[in-house]
Amino acid sequence: MVPIRIKKGYTLNVEGRPSLDVEVLKTPARVAAVPEKIPFIKPGLAVQVGDAVEIGSVLFVDKRNPGIKFLSPGCGTVEQINFGPRRVIREIVIKLDQEESCKAFESVSEDSLEHLARERIIQLLTDGGLWPLIREFPFRDIAGPTNIPPAIFVSLDAGEPFQPGSRVYLEGHQSLFAYGIRILRRLARDKVYVSARRDNPIVSGEYKQFITHHYIGNYPADDPGVLLYYLRKSTAENRAWYISGQDVLLMARLLKNGRYPVERIVTLAGSSVQKPRHVRTRLGVPLAHLAGSRNDGENTRHVVGGLFRGYPASKNDFLGFYETALTLLPEGRREEVLGFVRPGFTRPTYSRTFLSVFNTSALKMDCNRHGGIRACIACGYCAEVCPVDILPQLTFKAILADEVEAYLAHGLLDCVECGLCTYVCPSKIELKNILVKAKAAYYKELTA
Repeated sequence: MVPIRIKKGYTLNVEGRPSLDVEVLKTPARVAAVPEKIPFIKPGLAVQVGDAVEIGSVLFVDKRNPGIKFLSPGCGTVEQINFGPRRVIREIVIKLDQEESCKAFESVSEDSLEHLARERIIQLLTDGGLWPLIREFPFRDIAGPTNIPPAIFVSLDAGEPFQPGSRVYLEGHQSLFAYGIRILRRLARDKVYVSARRDNPIVSGEYKQFITHHYIGNYPADDPGVLLYYLRKSTAENRAWYISGQDVLLMARLLKNGRYPVERIVTLAGSSVQKPRHVRTRLGVPLAHLAGSRNDGENTRHVVGGLFRGYPASKNDFLGFYETALTLLPEGRREEVLGFVRPGFTRPTYSRTFLSVFNTSALKMDCNRHGGIRACIACGYCAEVCPVDILPQLTFKAILADEVEAYLAHGLLDCVECGLCTYVCPSKIELKNILVKAKAAYYKELTA
């Protein structure tokens, strides 16, 4: 087990961390697939309103590679297909039947897995709709099935507030996880790196045999892109693949049971949640079903994903294919009386401007920007926290000047999209969004 110490990053100490308790939710009346939130794909519909579907029926494919399929998370009737601007498919809503049936896929026993050709394993994963769970650096697009990766990174922990804990989703699934790792080893020709925080009990427990690296450091030390940055020895490794620990279990269930797995462990957390916890639910669950009945919808923001990488959503939306967290935060629209003279002992901030720098207790976070947008003041805070040593402020300026060679030289492609640069910026510049959009635009030019 190789130790890795991440020197930069930042850990946000805020209220609302989920307990290890798990609540089992009832089946919702509807579920949905959300193509809009899957980066880079060009969805091609395989169903229309009124069609009957089973769990595992094809809903849409990626037009760039029609072999990449996205399957139905429920059995019932396609009730709505909602479009956004420019006819972007936002969501495919399925009204569930009381009795759900599943489409059958080929199952693979543990003994026969080693004798199965690599191409056949890829075919089973693409037909079973789970190939998109594996993504490729540096652009974090769906991995190319015909490529052979230099390595596959599996991250068991997630330092971003507030993601599911590995102690919860791995409990009782040691043999299933072992089967999933065997699948990945066949895909990467045995070059699979499994990482966890050093202080995670599973490092010295029953999962010790699987863990190749343990790390120490602040968020986003858990990110596979950060680990790749510290481990790589050549530029060829920049095309490595990655997958989360919970998704390894999904792939194992698909091949072992021959059924499209829809169960998910999701966190419901944040300072607006009375009892932050883990929830056992399913893919595509409605956010309103996940959050429960609330009467303060206008004063509460629903953040799907984590606090740094997530996105705001309506309570009428659905959980996306990659998301495993719903965070509820106060909007923070109220004016703070004499806020300009208050010392800020309870206000989360990276800067030493407020006295909260001395407050070790968990602080309440809201969605107020607490200041206006202004020009970059070259404070260097973003460079202090960047885990992969790029200079976000200079990269940002090169992007604004459309100097492609300059922003690539500053390390744009190493960006792990952690969002810390935006959080610490006293000028309130949306650095992460600017860097992510530039990275995506460069990728689209390469693949045009």
